[in-house]
Amino acid sequence: MRSKSPERMKEILDFVNGYIEYYRTSPSTREIAKAIKVDNSTVYRYLIEMDEKGMLEYDGTNIETTKTMKMENETIQAAVLGSVSCGVPLLEEEYIEYYVSLPKKFFGKGEFFILKANGESMVEAGIEDGDLVIVRKQEEANIGDIVVALLDDGTTTLKRFYIDEENRCVKLHPENKDMTDIITKNCSIQGVAIKVIKDL
Repeated sequence: MRSKSPERMKEILDFVNGYIEYYRTSPSTREIAKAIKVDNSTVYRYLIEMDEKGMLEYDGTNIETTKTMKMENETIQAAVLGSVSCGVPLLEEEYIEYYVSLPKKFFGKGEFFILKANGESMVEAGIEDGDLVIVRKQEEANIGDIVVALLDDGTTTLKRFYIDEENRCVKLHPENKDMTDIITKNCSIQGVAIKVIKDL
């Protein structure tokens, strides 16, 4: 039996890794053959030998490599909804701009949406104008959570959540020493901020 080319094996490995990373599924022998310009039977023989050498795992249909076994394949979809105020409350943009996939391993279970921070009121919490804030959709929050709150006038704002039991009101606290709290008798929690994506 002719020995297999190490260069060809690397070519197959690179293609399989790239394919699975992009499509989240294993390529067929036909797709590999077309990509590296050989026939199907040659690809099959290479895959069998590479499996025997421990370079990948091949069961006759699916291919896994050391790299793809470590890939996080479980994702959740999050709608990017537009802007939320971190200063003077602004009207929420109701339309969905697009969806993005988030790795479930990092964010856990739940329904999520993403808003673009607008303003400077949360800078001391590390949220700056233009940052993307990942929000878990929920109607309740713990004291001290950073929330997306819908106010009575129909505007939304991103602030830290407190309850003033003595005055029977909600205090939405900006993380900026130059700004004052928003005091409201009633507001609706739309979600709790859990992570921030920012440019460096």
